[in-house]
This record gives sequence, C-alpha cells and structure tokens, in this order.
Amino acid sequence: QVQLVESGGGLVQAGGSLRLSCAASARTLSRYRMGWFRQAPGKARVFVAAINWSDGSTDITDSVKGRFAISRDNAKNTVYLQMNSLKPEDTAVYYCAVRLTNAGAPYDYWGQGTQVTVSS
Repeated sequence: QVQLVESGGGLVQAGGSLRLSCAASARTLSRYRMGWFRQAPGKARVFVAAINWSDGSTDITDSVKGRFAISRDNAKNTVYLQMNSLKPEDTAVYYCAVRLTNAGAPYDYWGQGTQVTVSS
C-alpha cells in the first residue's frame, strides 16, 4: 500500500512557474515508477511525466518537453514536477501515481490531485 499526497498547485499567470510535490508513504520505493498525470475540464486524464525511483530515468510527454521537469528526493520519498513557462492550456488537476516498474504494470495508487490554473 502506497499513499500519495500532492501539493504545490495554485493560480499563476502565463509564463510563470510552479513546482508540484508528491510525498509517498512507503517503506521503499525502489521497485516503483512514479508518474504525473493531468486532467483538464471535460477531457480525459493524460500522462505528463514519470521517473523510475531506482535509477532516476525519466519520460516526459512531448507537449511539455523543455518546460517541465520531473525529479525525486530519495531522502524525502518525494517526487517533484517543476513547471516553467506555463500556458493557459496547462490548466488542469494534476495527479501523481505509482506503479511497479514491470513493463505493462498499471498505476495502482493515486493521489487526490492538485489544481493548477494558468491565467492568460
């Protein structure tokens, strides 16, 4: 069982930055991949970025490459999503999630979400 708590959302003007945090409660995260997803109003939830806890390898969706970065802090069991040059279309509820690193494993654990609103 892994519990996830997101924080860091808010209202920001276009061009601004926010850093989201996701604190995970687990004895060890070495077997997990942690991801960020977002869901805009009236749209499906989509993948944003992910990081393997063990080796730090990352994956970021093309629409945010160069603007967003994912990282982790081993000591704090926390994953971050640094979001720069924000655009109104980045407005969404952002969720973090965890899955095993095995290929095809589903994201089993989800946080409650944090709202990000980017004004134009």
